[in-house]
Amino acid sequence: MELNTRAVHAGREDLTDLGLHAVPIDLSTTYPARDSHEEAARLDLAAAGVNLGNSPIYGRVGNPTVSRFETALANLEGTESAVAFATGMAALSACLLAVAAQGKPHIVAVRPLYGTSDHLIGSGLLGTDVTWSTVDSIEKDVRADTGLVIVESPANPTLSEVDIEAITVDVPVLVDNTFATPVLQRPVELGANIVLHSATKFLGGHGDVLGGVVACDEEFARRLRSVRIATGGILHPLAGYLLLRGLSTLPIRIAQASKTATELARRLADHPGVERVHRPRIGGPMVSFDVVGDPHAVIGAVQLITPAVSLGSVDTLIQHPGSLSHHIVAAEDRHGAGIGDRLLRMSVGLEDVEDLWSDLDQALSKS
Repeated sequence: MELNTRAVHAGREDLTDLGLHAVPIDLSTTYPARDSHEEAARLDLAAAGVNLGNSPIYGRVGNPTVSRFETALANLEGTESAVAFATGMAALSACLLAVAAQGKPHIVAVRPLYGTSDHLIGSGLLGTDVTWSTVDSIEKDVRADTGLVIVESPANPTLSEVDIEAITVDVPVLVDNTFATPVLQRPVELGANIVLHSATKFLGGHGDVLGGVVACDEEFARRLRSVRIATGGILHPLAGYLLLRGLSTLPIRIAQASKTATELARRLADHPGVERVHRPRIGGPMVSFDVVGDPHAVIGAVQLITPAVSLGSVDTLIQHPGSLSHHIVAAEDRHGAGIGDRLLRMSVGLEDVEDLWSDLDQALSKS
């Protein structure tokens, strides 16, 4: 089936046989069983990362509603499995812990990355160490103890892109696909092994749910589930329901927002208040631009556009990365990654293009 169809039906294939139309939300924290010996055996399987599907033991081990979302996302990304977490950062943390536990604590990463991802990878908080690399230098920077190569494409917030197919190393390659979504790019088809999403963003799509998810093969998924059970970072079932619902409209939301973003980028490039516009080749709803005047004045002047961190919602959001999403990254590292002090990042929503342009134009003029 085509992507639009799979987005609507993945994770819901059994509903008709169950006599249901809407996905059920299972809020149970525990699941009773009379056979303790059998439960002990199942608990051993869960600790080893085996997916117990719709028959979990405890809410921290798994949840049927969350499992549906995982099935659907794996379907869209074209992977064997997916493992969902409470946030995108919990998902990234699990990946780092999983490779470190296998004696591979070294990470090769390419900037720019989302600011908190940059901080976590570089801080050593989880027992890893990093070599900051470029796409051309990844191969020489890989060591015997390298557990992951991490890239983000399009990157946050510059929207620079990485040639994923050019990364040919004998190490798992993790691609943060939050900005592209499986609608625009499926990294495993380009040679990557692991796909990370902050599901809070486009997958949810309405600014009302936190979540993270990793799409990968079943072997790595088992390692992630083992980490998730031990650390407790599982996605809440209500969040799983909202994310699964969000997937059903993902293709049409991305298509419409991308169309509007392309037009806004064209107009911004001709505006006297804009020095440079950043737009990825694959398109998408994201636009970044360097302003000539005071970026904070633009943020303060918008009326229709929401001045807030985060992205991927049905309404358009704008923020100053140097003050918010990437403030945690040292200034010299931000600047080295192309994140200038006058850069603004905008996530285009579903409003009419003329209304958005009117708001941008007046805000830029005031700055």
